[in-house]
Amino acid sequence: MAAAHRRPLKESHLHEIPAKGSDPEALPLPLYLANAVVLPIFFSVVYYLLLQWREKIRNSTPLHILNLSEISAILIFLASFVYLLGFMGITPHSEEIMDDEEIIEDTDELMLKEDSSAAAPKNKIMDCQLPWSESDEEMVKSVVEGKIPSYALESKLGDCGRAAAIRREALQRITGKSLAGLPLEGFNYDAILGQCCEMPVGYVQIPVGIAGPLLLNGAEYSVPMATTEGCLIASTNRGCKAIYVSGGATCTVLRDGMTRAPVVRFATARRAAELKFFLEDPLNFETLSHVFNSSSRFGRLQTIKCAIAGKNLYMRFTCSTGDAMGMNMVSKGVQNVMDFLTKEFPDMDVIGISGNYCSDKKPAAVNWIEGRGKSVVCEAIIKEEIVKKVLKTDVASLVELNMLKNLTGSAMAGALGGFNAHASNIVSAVFIATGQDPAQNVESSSCITMVEAVNDGKDLHISVTMPSIEVGTVGGGTQLASQAACLNLLGVKGASKELPGANSRLLATIVAGSVLAGELSLLSAIAAGQLVKSHMKYNRSTKDVTNLST
Repeated sequence: MAAAHRRPLKESHLHEIPAKGSDPEALPLPLYLANAVVLPIFFSVVYYLLLQWREKIRNSTPLHILNLSEISAILIFLASFVYLLGFMGITPHSEEIMDDEEIIEDTDELMLKEDSSAAAPKNKIMDCQLPWSESDEEMVKSVVEGKIPSYALESKLGDCGRAAAIRREALQRITGKSLAGLPLEGFNYDAILGQCCEMPVGYVQIPVGIAGPLLLNGAEYSVPMATTEGCLIASTNRGCKAIYVSGGATCTVLRDGMTRAPVVRFATARRAAELKFFLEDPLNFETLSHVFNSSSRFGRLQTIKCAIAGKNLYMRFTCSTGDAMGMNMVSKGVQNVMDFLTKEFPDMDVIGISGNYCSDKKPAAVNWIEGRGKSVVCEAIIKEEIVKKVLKTDVASLVELNMLKNLTGSAMAGALGGFNAHASNIVSAVFIATGQDPAQNVESSSCITMVEAVNDGKDLHISVTMPSIEVGTVGGGTQLASQAACLNLLGVKGASKELPGANSRLLATIVAGSVLAGELSLLSAIAAGQLVKSHMKYNRSTKDVTNLST
């Protein structure tokens, strides 16, 4: 990757890179003159020796018996041969010759020294929030000079916090850019080693607000949301209020299974079809389940669905994963099955453990139809007077807006799973606050919002159906202190002791309930013509924030 951004080598640098083993005092002959002398001698000697050896063979004279002229010719041949090897870049002492990688390394070192000296004084500490020592300064210099790789600091120092501080300072000196304003202290860097983040230099602060209480399935939840979008939490909170005073929302988990879909290839489509039939045969499922389930205490194979594209077979494995989001768990199980199938189908070529038929972190119809993670539906009936007093609109306007915006408008746009007002806003905010994978917001936000009038047109029925909410309460970012605190607030921290998977399923329902509240409030704001006004009030600041950090 570094090579793609390498700057052109300055002409002056070519004189700064010494040839290893070279003598600066040596003054060789001009190249054209040396070649003009050596090449004719070399070919003449070879021709002479061949003639002599031919005569010896004809006369049955032993080849090892040499006269003085033949000995001289052999010596001249060896000397000219060695010269030609050197001329072509080959030498018996190969360790003294610089290869391309060594030249690149020396060039990078020169440019690194040039950049670091131009960026900042070598001994100037640009931004350090921790006590600094001479040994720290030496480590920074070693990183800047390329003697110690930045990624190796944790293993060399045995102190993750100190490693982050040294890496941060080295980065500032190399780039000449200050990281003042990016916090360094107050974070447990040991907690992210090997699981959350590599080569840390600080952490980004995202404010966390609370929406609620959300009354869901008879229980109340204060929903933590991490966001920098003003008005989002205020709007979701209004939706929670409307749901609460109307008697609460009801949420149901329809499916719970994480997927992984490897892709394999055969010589013919017929062979790919044979494996498809083998995998889908109920008589083989028990054997495959045993192989799959042996990889984990909680991973249990549920289904295998296959799709063929020519000679290529895509196998979508679905399994339960307890309270973990489950990507690693399902991948381990799939790997076990792949190893088993390789013995049964030795001509199978495994192209990849993931063939995008899963489908992870991408909008996909297979997730929308089959589901991935937790498939959830959440609904509420909002009373007519609440629609008017809290949401400042009326039932008929909300029904019409949802049909023309979320359904017809999304269809006109060719949306895939995007038949909603702003589900991803709420999903992202809850995901970040609770330590979920933010990138899985892509499929987790797939949602269709349905709104209709009920009870003779007086009240409003609203629902959100979300087929692929991918959440967990153990592993990954859920183990960090801040995120664990937010999970604890919801009562879903860690694994459920009573029923494996109960906490992660409850978290999925809370996400869906929060989306329901957000959808209800935003649709009402648009129907009442309040959207721009509210954003100008809550999402705009008249403060000069450029000097707040000081």
